[in-house]
Amino acid sequence: MIRRLYDWTMRLAGHRHATWALAFIAFLESSVFPIPPDVLMIPMIIAAPHRAFRIAFIATLASVIGGIVGYGIGYGLMDSVGKPILEFYGKSDKFDELATRFNEYGPWAVIIAGVTPFPFKVITIFSGVTHLSLPIFLGSAVFARALRFFVVAALLWKFGAPMRDFIEKRLGLVFTLFVALLLGGLYLVKYL
Repeated sequence: MIRRLYDWTMRLAGHRHATWALAFIAFLESSVFPIPPDVLMIPMIIAAPHRAFRIAFIATLASVIGGIVGYGIGYGLMDSVGKPILEFYGKSDKFDELATRFNEYGPWAVIIAGVTPFPFKVITIFSGVTHLSLPIFLGSAVFARALRFFVVAALLWKFGAPMRDFIEKRLGLVFTLFVALLLGGLYLVKYL
């Protein structure tokens, strides 16, 4: 199923309405869709490098709006669905503790999920569930998604098609390693 979604997404890259398709996929990926918008964004930028930053802007904007929907899903469904389940299993007090800890580091979670291959939708929904401050969520989401999409756009704009393999195979790893080093450095500064 994932392969068929991937193939469908790749066919969209050459369509005359690819920009709308990118916005739609970026929007859905932030709340429910399993395929990241990069899959459509990369071939679009390679085909039209002069539009690279416009494409990155569209992906960023649509992704953040989708993130707001994900936040709303978490915010609205926790009371009606999540809490009764937690209460049934006697875990509602554990959730409150987890929510407090998450909100303490929530902006970092949003940023990390926004730039790494970690599914962004998980954090957008969880941010709503824990009632992370909406302005903090939005600021973190805009920063993270813009960083991710504009770095991809800049690399493709500057280096073109040869950069495609690096981005598809290794950029997620590079972002993940960067985040790990950043968090490791912050931990060392705080505790040493």
